[in-house]
Amino acid sequence: MNVASLWRYPVKSMMGEELNACELTEKGLLGDRTYGVIDEETGKLANAKNPRKWPGMFHYRASFTEPTQLSGPIPPVRITLPNGQTVISNEEDVNARLTESFQRAVTLSSPSLETVEFEGYIPEDIEELDNPGTVFSKASPEETFFDIAMVHIITTSTIDMLRKLTPSSRIEPRRFRPNIILDVPGAEGFVEEQWTNRMLTIGDNVVLKIIQPTKRCVMTTLAQGDLPNDPNVLRTLAQQNNGNFGVYAEVIKTGSVKIEDKAVLQ
Repeated sequence: MNVASLWRYPVKSMMGEELNACELTEKGLLGDRTYGVIDEETGKLANAKNPRKWPGMFHYRASFTEPTQLSGPIPPVRITLPNGQTVISNEEDVNARLTESFQRAVTLSSPSLETVEFEGYIPEDIEELDNPGTVFSKASPEETFFDIAMVHIITTSTIDMLRKLTPSSRIEPRRFRPNIILDVPGAEGFVEEQWTNRMLTIGDNVVLKIIQPTKRCVMTTLAQGDLPNDPNVLRTLAQQNNGNFGVYAEVIKTGSVKIEDKAVLQ
């Protein structure tokens, strides 16, 4: 297998940036989910998993103002707002600008020692899901803005499989917000479903442990740029693969990772 693509998301639930190479730390790709937007009323993370409260999260895009380096501080992040204007994370009026844009009082924040929760909405029109039409709350892992684990992996085989199952839908990797996309030549089906508890070595140093399949949510159905809103994406996964698409991994050994690095499952 080989690394086909790398992605990170400097601000939780905003559009991210594709990379050619990046350092992989104990908390995932360096700079991933460095910031989150906090709802001042509830203290919870603004999150595209609850599009009824945060309908426009995918209209925001975040990227660092300069390359990230292990040897230095994380640089400021530039947020492009839905109206095309930009704001930098270290500007004095960043919270006022975001509050005006979201039309809710919010604060741009970094993870702290305090546990942070986020909400998710289970679509009422997908009967295959448990508790459709309800909202749930869940806590991010300590000192992070992640959902469950630090690294999310999908494969070209899984992408191709879903395309076959729902040919009327546009199945593109960005719907699933991966960190690492692996090219698996000649494989068919949801191959990473069989990787749980196995080690994955990438390049010369990086070692990951696959911990569980990624249970998908309403985010996969939402419009992103020219991708249309499409409930059939999640409905098909619920019907055909228990709602899973990709796997979560934890970092066992840190190091650098780049496009075309060899990946070996152990």
